[in-house]
Amino acid sequence: MKTINKNNEEYLTEAVKHFNAASHPLALTGAGISVGSGIADFRSPGGLWSRFSPDEYATLDVFLHNPEKAWQLYRKLGTELLGKAPNKGHLVLADFETNGLLKGLITQNVDNLHQAAGSENVLEIHGDHQHLHCLQCGSTLPVSEDHYSMKGVPECDLCKYPLKPNIVLFGEAVKSLDEIQDLISACDLLLVIGTSAKVYPAAGIPESIKQQGGIIYEFNQEQTLSSSGFSGHAPLSDYFFEGDLGITLPLFSDAVFGEN
Repeated sequence: MKTINKNNEEYLTEAVKHFNAASHPLALTGAGISVGSGIADFRSPGGLWSRFSPDEYATLDVFLHNPEKAWQLYRKLGTELLGKAPNKGHLVLADFETNGLLKGLITQNVDNLHQAAGSENVLEIHGDHQHLHCLQCGSTLPVSEDHYSMKGVPECDLCKYPLKPNIVLFGEAVKSLDEIQDLISACDLLLVIGTSAKVYPAAGIPESIKQQGGIIYEFNQEQTLSSSGFSGHAPLSDYFFEGDLGITLPLFSDAVFGEN
């Protein structure tokens, strides 16, 4: 593994050359890329899970048996996402895609900021918080601020069943697995950004690409990817961009576009 940071750019040129030569580069993003937009990582101190236990609020069983309680979490998350805008990291990835340097993006986030930045080929493992979904009839509708301020639980206009945000709860199947598998089957370079990738199915993506001969770039505050999926084992990353994503992603972008 070769570390790249503001004090050590020795391997930056090498990493840029590999990126420009890749035929099917992809990105995998997690909560870390949205921290710069003012959205706290759920698992960080003070994050959503420290205030709302996932087992108590974020399971499918809780929604089915007590939707009013589940909506305490949904309202809090929804109001925290309101007004948030893409940051430099989101814009870098959108620019890469626009210029043909990124074939697609897989995200664990539900905030829609990649799409707001201009990324188009985005697969959302955990769904999105911009729509409400009816488990009874399958209909969806855009979420509005009124859904977060109203009393009670929003109901489906078609069948009157309680609605939930179009996000994956614990106990539900993740989304877009077939599309993700198709996308990664040809991947020869993966940018892993703002995630430790320790929760499946995201956890299996870097290692799958590594096994098929791909190169892994990790952008995180600390190096976390390892061959077994747990810290303390051999690093999985070929290049590790250490530090704030608001610095490392633009650094990489400037070098990439300076080379082209």
